[in-house]
Amino acid sequence: MKAILSADRNWGIGYQGKLLVTIPSDMRFFRETTTGKVIVLGRKTLETFPNGLPLKNRVNVVLTRDRSFQVKDAVIVHDEKELMAELKKYPDEEIYVAGGGSVYELMLPYCDTAYVTRIDLAYQADTFFPDLDRDPDWELVEEGEEQTCFDIEFTFNVYRRRSKTTR
Repeated sequence: MKAILSADRNWGIGYQGKLLVTIPSDMRFFRETTTGKVIVLGRKTLETFPNGLPLKNRVNVVLTRDRSFQVKDAVIVHDEKELMAELKKYPDEEIYVAGGGSVYELMLPYCDTAYVTRIDLAYQADTFFPDLDRDPDWELVEEGEEQTCFDIEFTFNVYRRRSKTTR
């Protein structure tokens, strides 16, 4: 299982329910990486997608405590047990955890890889991803070339867990 996200210099990932910044090449990387795969996300993250609808050409597994929540073309689960039962239907390498903060927190122990677009700026943030640079269980295995979008410098990085947790 993999996590996919963009994080600022302080590992901030969101503010008031939105991404900190939208970078077209990061969005393209997300789309190209997850198309044809399974994405795991929370209801609030789903609501930030265009028209609040699941992304096309993916299996969207949405975690929500709201038992009345329904959305077309998504698999809705209500707790970790239901989520893990649903994910057993798919190969680990096909599953991408796509946020938000509480879903990353819940699922990171099951991930062996994290695709992180690191943004070389610090934004005002209220949602953070764990600092993988300081976590002894994780190592940076690939640091991409620095890229620029307007005045934003960023890299596409890959982190791997040193020892894998199984589900």
